[in-house]
This record gives sequence, C-alpha cells and structure tokens, in this order.
Amino acid sequence: MELSYWWILPLAAAAVGCAAWLSIRRRPQKVRHIAHGERLTALPAYQHALRQYRTRLVLAVVLGAVFLAATATAAARPTHRSTVQPEIRNRDIVLCLDVSGSMTSTDAAIAAVFQKLAGEFDGERIGMVIFDSSSVQLFPLTDDYHYATEQLTQAKDALDSGAGSFFDGTWNGEGSSLIGDGLASCVQSFPDTADGSPDPRRSRSVVLATDNFLSGEPVFTLEEAGALAISKNVKVHALNPGDLDYGDQPDQPGVQLRATAERTGGTYFTLDSPEAVPGIVQKVQETEATSYRAAPQAVVADTPAWPLGIALLAGTGMLVLGWRLDP
Repeated sequence: MELSYWWILPLAAAAVGCAAWLSIRRRPQKVRHIAHGERLTALPAYQHALRQYRTRLVLAVVLGAVFLAATATAAARPTHRSTVQPEIRNRDIVLCLDVSGSMTSTDAAIAAVFQKLAGEFDGERIGMVIFDSSSVQLFPLTDDYHYATEQLTQAKDALDSGAGSFFDGTWNGEGSSLIGDGLASCVQSFPDTADGSPDPRRSRSVVLATDNFLSGEPVFTLEEAGALAISKNVKVHALNPGDLDYGDQPDQPGVQLRATAERTGGTYFTLDSPEAVPGIVQKVQETEATSYRAAPQAVVADTPAWPLGIALLAGTGMLVLGWRLDP
C-alpha cells in the first residue's frame, strides 16, 4: 500500500499534539466542596458507577484516536499499485467468403456467428468480402457495429435463401472459386499508413471460408495471395468444408491451403458440418487474443475502504458511548 498524500499524517499528528498541549495548559475549573462528601463517594454504588464512567471515558478517548487516525489515513489517499498486461482489442477482421453453391450453408453459419460477435466487439473493426469467379466487398472495415450487424443479418438471410441480388458481381469472371483472387482481394481490404506500410497498432486477420475447389485460371495463385498476406502482416484463418482427406501430398488442395494459412501465422480447420463453425470461430478469437498483448502498464487504484470502514466503526462506537455517558 502507498499513500499519495503521506504528509497529511504528520500534520494530523501535530494537530493532535497541539490540542493535547492546550488541553493540559487550560485553567482548572472551579470546584465547589461539599461537607462530608466522602460518605457519598464511599458508597459501593457510587464506586461502581465511577468505574463504569471512567472505563467508558477511556474507551471514548481510544475510539476518538482511532477515528482520527483512520480519517487522516483516508485523507492521505491510500493506493494499491499493480502491473497489468491488457489484451489489445484493436483488431481488424475481414470475413472472406467463397459463395460458390456448395458454400452457402457454411457462409451463413459464419455470418450468424459474427452477427452475434459484433455486438460484443470493443475496438475491433470488421469487414466482409464475398467471391466466386470475382470479388465484391460487401462492406469495408468498420467499427460501426450496428451497421455491421445489419449487413451480416442481410448476408445470412441471403445465404440461407441462396437467391437475390446479394450474389451480384461475383460471377463476372471465368470459372468458380478463384481462391487466390478472392484471398488477394480480402488482403487488399486492409488500409495502409501514409507510407504504404501496415499499421503496427492493429492486428489483421482474414477468416477465409472456401471449399477449395478451384475451377478456372485466377490472376493470383493461392501461394501468391499468401505471400501478399505475409507482406501486409495479415493472418489467414482458413475454414474448409471441402477437405475430404485426399492425402498429405504437397500437391493436394487441402495441404496447399493449410500450408498457405500457416505460413501467414494463421490456422486451418476442416468442417464436418456448419454446426462446427461457432466452436472454430471461438478458437480463432482465442488465438488472436493470446497473440496480441499490450505492453505492461502500471495501474494505481485507490483503496480507501479499510480506513473508512474503521472510521465508521469508531465513529459509531463514539456515538454509542456518548449516549451512555450523557447524564
């Protein structure tokens, strides 16, 4: 424990000393003598009452001293100093969803999870990009969580129904599930500083959901998109419901997607069903939370509870004794 205004204690002690000295120096009160007063003071009842009075008077003095000491300590502002290492909450998250036909149920589950998470975010920014043969930014990185929740709700409804204008703009290219182009578009969604470098104050994550069934010739290969993510300090967390265990050969699609995600410092998950999405997203959130910690900070907190509590008890005792001493 530390005292912010420690100098109050010696001042209080000096004030008490001056008051005691003045009390001793004051003139004695005039006393009126009564004839044969010893007959009264010798009575057992009088002696008993006198002992009780003196005991209560001593208790009152002790409680008064405790009260003064406790209030002086509280006025000196006792504090507790500790060191904490808070979690950084200034993360940027881009949902990168492959909206080819086999992915709609998984995408809807991801949108539903982040729809709920958006209401709990504090400092994070979230954006969303959808792709098939071409990419469309559904909404940019934002910390307007009400807006993000509205957009995610609309996305979930459209993905559940599988129809509507939601998918417009994702079929402008040739082929389907052009994963490299989609991932590159998502990585480019993160803003850079004025000198073109990533903002070191914010962590960057892409949640990539794709069945990994490439059909066509993308501009960016998956490996090139992964290299772009590394250059921009973006972690890729890949969710793949299409990994049907073709083996661990380097040329297998699942192995390549896993390698790309892990090279960026991210993670790779296979999905047995859309119901597994909430648990996987939670793991991604935990990974991000433990990966970014702020520098240790000294925290000073006031701790006046115990001196004020003692003062309250002592004051209550003084009131009770004052009532008992009242003739």
